[in-house]
Amino acid sequence: MEIIVLRLCHRLPRDERISTHVALVARAFGADSLIYTGQHDSGLEESVKRICERWGGKTSSGNFSVSYEKSPRSAIRKMKKQGFAAVHLTMYGIPLQEKLKKMKANEKLLLIVGSGQVPKEIYGLADFNISVTNQPHSEVAALAIILDRLMQGKELSGFDFKGKLRIRPSEKGKEFY
Repeated sequence: MEIIVLRLCHRLPRDERISTHVALVARAFGADSLIYTGQHDSGLEESVKRICERWGGKTSSGNFSVSYEKSPRSAIRKMKKQGFAAVHLTMYGIPLQEKLKKMKANEKLLLIVGSGQVPKEIYGLADFNISVTNQPHSEVAALAIILDRLMQGKELSGFDFKGKLRIRPSEKGKEFY
């Protein structure tokens, strides 16, 4: 399954940290790449590139990457033309467990993660409007949960990221090899 994460409406300086966390979770939990819209941020792109160089970024399509698209609507339409099912993560959506099997039936998924108020049109463009809970929560948490369910927990045992740095699990301290 190919999974791309679309981060909507990145705003500088407000979303620098959260958008970076969206990218980190996407990479670590098995997504292939991140597309972001809103304000262009070469710092975000460089940060993720450095992380992939040090820690690796193995995905089904090669190395994890980040790219910028000016318009979220155009990005969604473009991905749908390429065969992606658009999955909008929103606390107003249908519970994940009710649609998970139907989502998994798709070979390509575009997971849409909002920022600020999501334009109404995004709800209409989405093939699925999915909630992990109908309570206020973090978009980063929602992304982690949906990727965990899609990957069936495989990401928890780790992927072979082929990075320069690797962690040896340890109860106390930090160990690299």
